[in-house]
Amino acid sequence: MPLPPLYPPSRVPALNRRQLLAAGAGLGLASALPHLHAQTGWPSKSIRFVVPFAPGGSSEIIARSTAAELSKNLGHNVYVDNKPGAAGNIAMSEVARADDQHTVILGHIGTLAVNPYIFPKLPYDPNKDFRPVSLLAKVPSLYVVHPDFPAKNLREFVAYVRANPGKFSYGSAGNGSAGHLAFEYLKATANLYMLHVPYKGTGPMMTDLLSGRLDAASVGASALLPFIKSGKLRCIATGSTQRLAQLPDVPTVAEQGFAGFEMTQWYGMLAPATLQAAHVERLAAECQKAVRAPDALKRLQGDAADPMGGTPAEFARFIAAEQARWKQVLLRAQVKPD
Repeated sequence: MPLPPLYPPSRVPALNRRQLLAAGAGLGLASALPHLHAQTGWPSKSIRFVVPFAPGGSSEIIARSTAAELSKNLGHNVYVDNKPGAAGNIAMSEVARADDQHTVILGHIGTLAVNPYIFPKLPYDPNKDFRPVSLLAKVPSLYVVHPDFPAKNLREFVAYVRANPGKFSYGSAGNGSAGHLAFEYLKATANLYMLHVPYKGTGPMMTDLLSGRLDAASVGASALLPFIKSGKLRCIATGSTQRLAQLPDVPTVAEQGFAGFEMTQWYGMLAPATLQAAHVERLAAECQKAVRAPDALKRLQGDAADPMGGTPAEFARFIAAEQARWKQVLLRAQVKPD
């Protein structure tokens, strides 16, 4: 299945000093005016950065590293507030209605491109209730098997599963989770038939995978790298567009016969639709600097995450393309929430 084309970089028109001060913030130029906060009066207090998942994992690393850098440059503290539950719907609904001008949320492939197509009714509208700020990072999904599985790479895996349809199982953290999506995408692309076993979280799924009660799974790189390095799991492919520095000998899915394949979990900042456009633009400019600051780069790369950054318009186009892509996969797989 071909992926949507990459969005082109937007062009920011040149602004003179008077126009910039009148607008309140100019994307890419806000950092050049340290006194801009005094001119706009925003932010006027700490900013709450809501994460719609439990602490731990890639979402925590991305949110906290970004918040730490933003706190240095915005003149006020940016703090992370974890609000897990209902596949992120609880937090998304709360932030959609926040009107304090100082609340943002970590958007995710699940809350923005999956939930709209698996829940019959959402308590938020992902496209109308939020302003995209900036895409922060992508985390590649890895495809792994238990070491006893008779396949050393994806080509062998596909051939073996095709020869034994329905005899093997893969696990995920739950219906509609990123791991569920990743394997359904591979199944649709490679024409595979395997049983899906949903769990209540990555932890119990990993327990059964490591013990051999499951044959395969797809999980974000950070959770799997220690087990791959120790030989407790075998990585047969990465969902990234290029090989990972941490796994240089493991080819991508695309390299193994499925051109254009990409499967990554992605994270970005969203603001309520009521946040003023000038504040959104300034946040985007600061986010782009934040994910590429030396301390943030060290944290992200240690998690095998790729820093992104970009404008609100670019992130909006990215979300739309992801929604179009995953709508097809979810309808074909008939994914329903737990």
